[in-house]
Amino acid sequence: MLGTEKVVRGRADRIYWYCNELQETIRDTCCLGMAFAKSAVTDDQSERGVMPEPATLTLISTGFIAMGVRYLGKRYRQVKPWFDRIVASLVLFMLTPVIGLCAVLMKLTSRGPAFYSQDRVGKDGKIFRMMKIRTMRDGAESLTGPIWATENDSRVTRVGRLLRRTHLDELPQLVNVVRGEMSLVGPRPERPQIVDQLKGKVPGYEQRLAVRPGITGLAQVRAGYDRTLNDVRRKLKLDMMYIRRMCWWVDFGIIVKTVRKLF
Repeated sequence: MLGTEKVVRGRADRIYWYCNELQETIRDTCCLGMAFAKSAVTDDQSERGVMPEPATLTLISTGFIAMGVRYLGKRYRQVKPWFDRIVASLVLFMLTPVIGLCAVLMKLTSRGPAFYSQDRVGKDGKIFRMMKIRTMRDGAESLTGPIWATENDSRVTRVGRLLRRTHLDELPQLVNVVRGEMSLVGPRPERPQIVDQLKGKVPGYEQRLAVRPGITGLAQVRAGYDRTLNDVRRKLKLDMMYIRRMCWWVDFGIIVKTVRKLF
């Protein structure tokens, strides 16, 4: 019985989606039809060598552009993983010397490995190993366990503080993007222990796991470090806003704001 209800609900959702598609297509077609009708009125002018009215040409081109933008926006979620991988591969190739320099500086000024990886929760709750350049003392959480990092965390080394301020320690996560575990833009991934705690304290927190986590995101450019549950709730609202409005121009705007914060 439950299986039948799921099938019916799934078919209803598809029918609703197709109806919306049909409605928008009809609306666009009507707009173009009006434009062509207006153009037809001036056919006798065209025969005499007179160009169509600028308003007519503008209306026609605007209709086609609107249809193209809407189509790309709806298909963006499907092509986003491949777009992320291509861009991440190119950026990783160009910034490999920078990553290597940061790793050498960290190795020379602090004991322990230059790189490290942590378990993080990805899309649909899947666990993956997120890569970073180490910025804290080696074994910083051996006594405390997984806890939130703060803005002036005493566990961060001097070079690590510079890397955190410029976000250069996040560059190895481009490898995670190439692997398909992360996205360039999306909600920031958290550790499994912290996710389990927040699920019981912040209603709807697991909804942010509906998409791949990102190197940067709307919550990161608009908010700082998490200090209280209210900070988590605020970031959750921003994450859900991003998930609902995910499209190429929103991602582009977030990337631009991220670059501006670096400088």
